[in-house]
Amino acid sequence: MLTKADVMDKLLPSLSPAKSSHEHFAPSNIALCKYWGKRNAELNLPINSSLSVSLKDLGTKTSVTPIDQETDDIWLNGSKVSADSQFAKRISAFIDLFRLRQAQAFRVETHNNIPTAAGLASSASGFAALTSALNDAYGLDLAPEARSIIARMGSGSACRSLYQGFVEWRMGDRDDGLDSHAHAISTRWDGLCIGLVKIDVSEKSVDSRSGMQRTIESSHLYKSWPDQANADLIKLHKAIDSRDFTLLGSTAEHNAMSMHATFASSWPPLLYWQPESIKAMQSVWMLRDQGVEVYFTMDAGPNLKLIFEQQTLPQLLLHFPELEVVQPFGE
Repeated sequence: MLTKADVMDKLLPSLSPAKSSHEHFAPSNIALCKYWGKRNAELNLPINSSLSVSLKDLGTKTSVTPIDQETDDIWLNGSKVSADSQFAKRISAFIDLFRLRQAQAFRVETHNNIPTAAGLASSASGFAALTSALNDAYGLDLAPEARSIIARMGSGSACRSLYQGFVEWRMGDRDDGLDSHAHAISTRWDGLCIGLVKIDVSEKSVDSRSGMQRTIESSHLYKSWPDQANADLIKLHKAIDSRDFTLLGSTAEHNAMSMHATFASSWPPLLYWQPESIKAMQSVWMLRDQGVEVYFTMDAGPNLKLIFEQQTLPQLLLHFPELEVVQPFGE
């Protein structure tokens, strides 16, 4: 089986040592058609294509600085992270993809303005920002498609966080994954809003990778997931092309609920919802019954992301007063 190193050999020229510090920001992204399941776990190649919208200024800023020592220094939100932690190990393993031909350590400083490991796609923005910073530090000038492929090998959804706005990650069919990367959709949707309903921002007990594997191995419902995702992707493209908000919101919500149904049918059962999550869902359904058009999506975590148009915001704030609102296509 091909390894990440094999793929990097196809993407990277010979590297000179990195000499200067570089910093990049990448936005978090919220999938409207989810990625759930891998055809190749080593390369993070997905079972299905997916589509997301980026959260503009919410995400991760990462800097990399070459240092004269044997091991990396990893910092998260101003605090040094133990080299034995899972977070530091993932970062160093990812940098290893760039330094296979030479030993060079880095000080990596990551700052998230969204909660880490809480189902708000911080790993996506984190690995996207790290990829772009390393690209500059090594003076590679890689094309966006190549950077998307590399970011994907750190965290699948990271391939979409290289871009703002609507983004599609095409699953591809090559064994080496060189056709599995994201691309930006040029359509703007002024007035579209994403509202973050933060139920619990602590680190979730079952990470997405483990939850994904459990679902694939034990959920009979999962067999229908690729077909559902492919059908939803077509609907979302239609909704974006025609500015059909009802089709956009209803498809995204149905896609999320279907994914969570596969979680619940795995064994042992996997349920990311908390009682407050269900209460928030019921509030959304009640509002729709009252004529307020709002929908939600959820990733592998308890937090809701509301999908609505700007004119609906005053009514939503009556029910969700602490709603954090992002306009992906705003000023």
